[in-house]
Amino acid sequence: MKRDNLCILVIGQGGREHALAWKLKASPRVSKVYAAPGNPGMEKLAECVPIRVDDIRSLAHFALEKGVDLAVIGPEAPLALGISDELIRLGIPAFGPTKAAASIETSKVWAKCFMTRHNIPTADYSVFGDADSAKCYIRAHGCPVVVKADGLAAGKGVVVAHTPEEAEHAVDTISNLAAGSEIVVEDCLFGREASYLVITDGMSALPLISAKDHKRAGDGDKGPNTGGMGAIVPAPAFDTSLEAQILEDIIMPTIRGLSDEGHRYVGVLYAGLMLTSQGPMALEFNARFGDPETQAILPMMESDLVDALEAAVEGTCSSMKLKWRDGACVCVVAASQGYPEKPQLGREISIDEEQAEKDDVLIFHAGTRRDGEKLVTSGGRVLNVVGVGDSVEDAASRAYRGLSHVNFEGMWFRCDIGRPGA
Repeated sequence: MKRDNLCILVIGQGGREHALAWKLKASPRVSKVYAAPGNPGMEKLAECVPIRVDDIRSLAHFALEKGVDLAVIGPEAPLALGISDELIRLGIPAFGPTKAAASIETSKVWAKCFMTRHNIPTADYSVFGDADSAKCYIRAHGCPVVVKADGLAAGKGVVVAHTPEEAEHAVDTISNLAAGSEIVVEDCLFGREASYLVITDGMSALPLISAKDHKRAGDGDKGPNTGGMGAIVPAPAFDTSLEAQILEDIIMPTIRGLSDEGHRYVGVLYAGLMLTSQGPMALEFNARFGDPETQAILPMMESDLVDALEAAVEGTCSSMKLKWRDGACVCVVAASQGYPEKPQLGREISIDEEQAEKDDVLIFHAGTRRDGEKLVTSGGRVLNVVGVGDSVEDAASRAYRGLSHVNFEGMWFRCDIGRPGA
């Protein structure tokens, strides 16, 4: 029998974690939500506690002290530091992979080698231990190529280079960004990008509704890569046959491969895909809910998220099926002036929450903090404005109307999320 009156700990402080807290708090099975460290937008949903996401010991002992029934890890950094390992050691159920299993995201080199070992379709690649070797290879190979930092780089360690000059500049930039780490140079794939996420218990998968992320800063997918400027759910031209192919060729071989190598994977497995003329191919994997995809996925979920996360932890995903509402959801990111290079922080934010609620718009905080009585910007991606509608066009209209209810100096956003051709 399922237990009620659950106490949940959400680890993280961004828009993804705000959306998770919102969905988890809506469960009739949940009586208490903690967020560590949380953000001002989460204060009505959760008790925010000032523990950093990289303070693994304090997080685990807080969960133990408060009798947390389930810890939900949002960002990649605590996964890379082994938060799930520590929680499990203390007997606390954790939704998020172990440090070893999270290598699928935390090391691009490990992930590419893993894909090769398990025949998962991906771009051809080479790995280099220094910048000069990478540059020499690029000059001989030609462009376009994709240059990747080996470790975590907050969504900015990947550069698509169309000329040798761009590629060599990317090598230098990535060398400075992740000093001492290896560099991956891979062939550039062409097609449509899509994000595909599943909840998994390490044996079977619960697919989430498809999503499309918009990584580039500018309209028309121009400009530098960012952590994500918006998302559309469902992804355009995504059908059941394509989903079946992705599950068979990419998702399940990854889950089985991790298990075969001794790394049972419990959590969200996120595949960044390129839908090529030869079929779907894996660009990368993430070991957690996507950001901002989660902010657009969860408003479409009719199932109780707690049931799904619990099934993953308990190994019963095969007995569940998720339900989704009809229609579409669009998330648009309101960013700080200067993002992604040098975001301006400390700018006062105003939000007309009453009007947003009247317009049926969701606003998830991403980079905000309190400064006395004021709400101010504390990151590059500040707010996620989300609209749900009968179609992508309807949802986009609602989201952009919602942007009129938020304001801060230097605020900017892409104007083509969910628009035709984007």
